[in-house]
Amino acid sequence: MRKRFWIINLAAVFLFSSVLVGCVEKKTATGGKTLVYGRGADSKLLDPIQVTDGESFKPIDQIFDKLVEYDKESTEVVPGLAESWETSADGLTWTFKLRKNVQFHDGTPFNAEAVVYNFERWMDPNHPEHKGGEFPYYGYMFGGFKGDDGHVIESVTALDEYTVQFKLKKPLGPFLSNLAMSPFGIASPAAVKKDPVKFAQNPVGTGPFKFESWKKNDSVVLVKNENFWKKGQPKLDRIIFKSIPDNAARYSALKSGGIDMMDGLNPNDAHLIRQDSQFRLYEQPGMNVGYLAFHTGKKPLDNVKVRQAINHAVNKEAIIKNFYAGQAIPAVNPIPPMMWGYNDQVQDYPFDLNKAKQLLEEAGYPDGFEIEFYAMTEPRPYMPNGKKIAEFIQADLAKIGIRAKIVTYDWQTYLDLTGKGEHEMALMGWNGDNGDPDNFLYVLLDKDNTRMPDAGNIAFYKSDQVHELLIRAQGLTSQEERSKLYLEAQKLIKNDAPWVPIAHATDTYAARKDITGFVPHPTTQLIMENLDVKE
Repeated sequence: MRKRFWIINLAAVFLFSSVLVGCVEKKTATGGKTLVYGRGADSKLLDPIQVTDGESFKPIDQIFDKLVEYDKESTEVVPGLAESWETSADGLTWTFKLRKNVQFHDGTPFNAEAVVYNFERWMDPNHPEHKGGEFPYYGYMFGGFKGDDGHVIESVTALDEYTVQFKLKKPLGPFLSNLAMSPFGIASPAAVKKDPVKFAQNPVGTGPFKFESWKKNDSVVLVKNENFWKKGQPKLDRIIFKSIPDNAARYSALKSGGIDMMDGLNPNDAHLIRQDSQFRLYEQPGMNVGYLAFHTGKKPLDNVKVRQAINHAVNKEAIIKNFYAGQAIPAVNPIPPMMWGYNDQVQDYPFDLNKAKQLLEEAGYPDGFEIEFYAMTEPRPYMPNGKKIAEFIQADLAKIGIRAKIVTYDWQTYLDLTGKGEHEMALMGWNGDNGDPDNFLYVLLDKDNTRMPDAGNIAFYKSDQVHELLIRAQGLTSQEERSKLYLEAQKLIKNDAPWVPIAHATDTYAARKDITGFVPHPTTQLIMENLDVKE
């Protein structure tokens, strides 16, 4: 056994060394300025409209532009492919003036017809290129698809070559913010038409970097777009997104020079980086939430007292101390306190195992029950070690008679199964996309988003009262009036307990000191066009 252990470890060292040497070879052999970015998992697909996971959006955000963008340090909306816009007094008509002389990476022109094509492809399930996935984010943000009762976009029309107009069926408060989200990157119509399914492996946009290659579960390579419409950008010639699932291994690769920059630091490693003069630590208060979702359509989790009992049995303070090294705050509501519309009057369920037992008895489960507990294995910003956190929760659940069996899958399978509702309860999390409460509350907890196979609401929580509040809030443009409705929705959600909100984590990144131009964004969008490496 000892000999076999030594051989396995020698092989692991050789493999890890090969990974680092491979990175270094790529950096030196290709010429120009290359940055190797270490991340925790591979992308699922590279067609922005077909994915919801952050790992897919990291390279996607470099390949594609949106009509509008977020300011580099906030969720304020600024011009993107659209230079300017105006809206009618009733909020139903939005007119965008587009940039001229912008080309897709395949050389075809960007214009109003390209915008119309993308939106028609996304919204219409009968469109010939509405293929390759479920286009989940479109449904989340625009009330479903063409033909659905809640679908908010009536039409998208090219008024001339560089003017596009949206007609809405009703006002949508977060409409402009939604357009700046990563899923709504504008794709080359010519490239999509060639093969709408394979486009997700060969993406073509107008962004600062062009797709070059993708080695699954290893690396995505992007190269500089010499014709990018922002003059003087990008600064880098090449970006390599390197998948290194283990946080500690990724940190070692950074320290040894195998990668130049990384996310997903173990909290203790973040403290070490802070003290190392060769590197720089970037910290961003997280517009995120890590949570435990209950499938409210399955027994015994259809009983609100069972869900409340489990809320009382989760020790958030201890979880943050043990697994976040203090770089998080306990979550009370689904949205973080930094966000407008947050209800600071809502009281959390205190950690109280006796109260949890009492509620289980009242629910008819005095001896507890058995249940499957999905736990993610890949680290996420909002969940640095899902398996260990699940084990910690499992131990406290056992004290109240709940015998939880932990089940794990790779990240893509995990997303697929939870989106289809295969789980009973599952750890999950969310990084906010646009700074609007709608992006948390409607996407994650409205009954509209229980559509399978890509349910955003994996609690399958269906409250008519909450739905009415959220839909009313969408139809208003006054932030003050919308906030009142979100305050009320959070009270109802807390009482119904479809989740245990666990933590809002601080997002951390580390990079070599000679890398400049990086600003972490509240949405976790990676903005890399300004990054530079000293030669």
